[in-house]
Amino acid sequence: MSYHFSKTMNDDFDTAIEKVTGELKKEGFGVLTQIDVRDTLKKKLDVDFRRYKILGACNPHFAHEALLAEDTIGTMLPCNVIVQERDNGKVEVSAVDPVASMIAIKNDMLGDVAMQVREKLSRVIDNL
Repeated sequence: MSYHFSKTMNDDFDTAIEKVTGELKKEGFGVLTQIDVRDTLKKKLDVDFRRYKILGACNPHFAHEALLAEDTIGTMLPCNVIVQERDNGKVEVSAVDPVASMIAIKNDMLGDVAMQVREKLSRVIDNL
């Protein structure tokens, strides 16, 4: 089982971020955090790295359900979506598969929530 869904886009990096954010919104997700990996690595290690952003996406309804089902599930929230430049000039977008993430947690109620979130994140990637 793969732990993510991915799609390669022909858009430039900034356009890809806009499209991903828009598709997440359509599925009820907001972006709580944006981590600019390239900028962070430059500041902390003085190394050059490709454009790479981690978007911390959250669907409040499903986050609430997950927290009710498993009180420490916050250790695995929010759902991460990455946008990264590839050597060929294309941009790859990947989203975590929450079902793969939750496989170690033995909680049927949480599994149902993870399946619903998986469907939404999969649709986000498919619609790009």
